[in-house]
Amino acid sequence: MRLFLSGLFTLLAITAAVAAPSIKAGQAATKLGRGVNVLGYDPLWTDAGKARFKPAYYKMLHDSGFQNIRVNLQAFSHMDQSGHLDAQWLAKLDDVVKQATGAGLKVILDEHDYRACAENAEDCRSKLIAFWNQIAPRYKDEPDSVLFEILNEPNKAITPDIWNGLLREALTVIRKTNPDRSVVIGPANSNNFHSLDKLSLPEDDRNIIVTVHYYDPFAFTHQGATWTNPSREKLIGVKWGSPAEHEQIVRDFSTIAAWSRDHDRPILLGEFGAYDKGDIASRAAWTASVARAAESNHFAWSYWQFEGSFGAYDIAADKWVAPIHQALMSSQQN
Repeated sequence: MRLFLSGLFTLLAITAAVAAPSIKAGQAATKLGRGVNVLGYDPLWTDAGKARFKPAYYKMLHDSGFQNIRVNLQAFSHMDQSGHLDAQWLAKLDDVVKQATGAGLKVILDEHDYRACAENAEDCRSKLIAFWNQIAPRYKDEPDSVLFEILNEPNKAITPDIWNGLLREALTVIRKTNPDRSVVIGPANSNNFHSLDKLSLPEDDRNIIVTVHYYDPFAFTHQGATWTNPSREKLIGVKWGSPAEHEQIVRDFSTIAAWSRDHDRPILLGEFGAYDKGDIASRAAWTASVARAAESNHFAWSYWQFEGSFGAYDIAADKWVAPIHQALMSSQQN
């Protein structure tokens, strides 16, 4: 196994030699480094007294080897009928940005209302533009370590054509007050890398980092999931880790790297993770293989997620899920 993995990482290194884009946003992407998704489903946003994520975790994340957090913002539910964001919610977001940047973390503000957008494109457009009309000027004086992600996983009603128009409209709003800030944008069809060729970006805006999400093979990463369509609730016991499966990840990331090189755009792997219904050894092996493939191709990454069913941290026990954390932080799999 060690001989195989040694050959795998050699192959990844060779791939990396031709993968890194040489563009302005590339430096920002490189600085993002390793990260984790946080706060998307935390009670913090509605009742700070019930918050699961503690302010001390920002420093802990930084000291544990992470460079970025991707803050999953479900802002639509905190808007009034006129699209104005709740003042208390905004104040909490201010605290998140201040505490995270103060701990030395890069912060990606990710508008995460993909479910609502999938159902109604026009309602999504109205709320998304209202969101960025408020958020962009609010954080225009933040350091460049704060990044904006226009919308997580556009899909269904947000078709590739609709998305290509909507992202431009939102980007125009952002650029009024943040002309040089790095903005994260991914393809439609839920940021699937197979849809990169359907993504159309303004050629004259080089402060864009392209994001993709990776959950392949889905039968492994989402085994036991009840929320997928079809449900994978009864699909249990799927293992992962054969040489062919490792090699598939290498090929997939080589495909992403080729697109990055051809379009001169840096890449953020904004989400990847395996549901905890899978066995921990397979999950750790998959996680390490994906993280190392991303790094070998000069992609920044943000793991899904800090806590919860895909989590790297056990809040109840107040400790890392050791195999997942080790898989994320190791430079190679032993």
